[in-house]
Amino acid sequence: MSYLLKDLYSPNFYEKLSNVLSKTLPGFDKNKFIKAIYSPDFESKELKERMKHTTKVLHHFMPERFAESRLFLEAIIKQLRMEGIGEDSLTYMFLPDYIESYGLEDFENAVKALEFTTQFTSCEFAVRPFILKYGDAMLDEMLRWSEHDNHKVRRLASEGSRPRLPWAMGIPFLKKDVSKVLPILENLKADASEYVRRSVANNLNDIAKDNPDIVLEVAKRWTGLSKETDAIIKHGCRTLLKQGHTEILKHYGLSDKGINLSDFKVLTPVVNIGGSLEFTFNIANANKTPQKIRLEYGVYYMKQNGQLSKKVFKISEREYLPEKSLMVNRKQNFVLITTRKFYPGKHQISIIINGIEKEVSTFELV
Repeated sequence: MSYLLKDLYSPNFYEKLSNVLSKTLPGFDKNKFIKAIYSPDFESKELKERMKHTTKVLHHFMPERFAESRLFLEAIIKQLRMEGIGEDSLTYMFLPDYIESYGLEDFENAVKALEFTTQFTSCEFAVRPFILKYGDAMLDEMLRWSEHDNHKVRRLASEGSRPRLPWAMGIPFLKKDVSKVLPILENLKADASEYVRRSVANNLNDIAKDNPDIVLEVAKRWTGLSKETDAIIKHGCRTLLKQGHTEILKHYGLSDKGINLSDFKVLTPVVNIGGSLEFTFNIANANKTPQKIRLEYGVYYMKQNGQLSKKVFKISEREYLPEKSLMVNRKQNFVLITTRKFYPGKHQISIIINGIEKEVSTFELV
């Protein structure tokens, strides 16, 4: 029997939740709550729809004024913690959703609710409408969060302010102007938590897609401060590196001079969907000195409209000794996954050395 993510919202989940609500909400009617949850269309609802539905049903049992319901949200979270239930669980994302849905007009109380709730389950999605509505005022609060004692609040400051946070509401003005985001990242660049530092790197990578020069300037300023900060920069520049951005390649000392590619062969010129593409090539450092070599390959996927779309995959990045060569063998799977659909036809694969695409070959997907 296959398991679906939406089934996280199960009878067992609602039984535990309603028991907690019975202890925290005055006059709570468990039977009425369960009956409202299992509406006629509940089974047809997907994960996000069930989460939103849970938020709406809960609202019927909460005070109308958000200033009051915020206090009950805190009580619910405290009780969940006491019972060891739900911390960092996907199912409890309905709590941030409650803040987003019913607290948007009460900035002061919503900020307090976000700060408290994110320590139980991340509010990175819920904070986005507040940035859109309140702009600098919300980002000023997030700057304050970047110095919070709790690492989850500090992480929210960075993750919530990402210009291109995946699966989240877009913030168009942050793609154009990141002046309010950069001080947050400055505060967090040496954070003790890897969880936070990784978020800083992801934020930088988002910024690089619209403002590469800003990220290059940050990379120059932060380089050498610590190994942790160097790791943030490298991860934050990953899109620029994949794009072969000239200045970032220069920053990392990546040059294709004296690096020779030979014997590039596609070993499986016809690949079945569900199978693997196999290819091989030889890489050699013809220089008299050691050379850092970043090896990647690009797959040009056929799209539905017949056009090709390139995706870059990293093989390795390391130092090669002078006049040394290495034969590289790789496979690229074409197993069906939910996030990518394959279309039969002519595809291409290329070898990329230090950001420079060297050779391209063709294979057929059937």
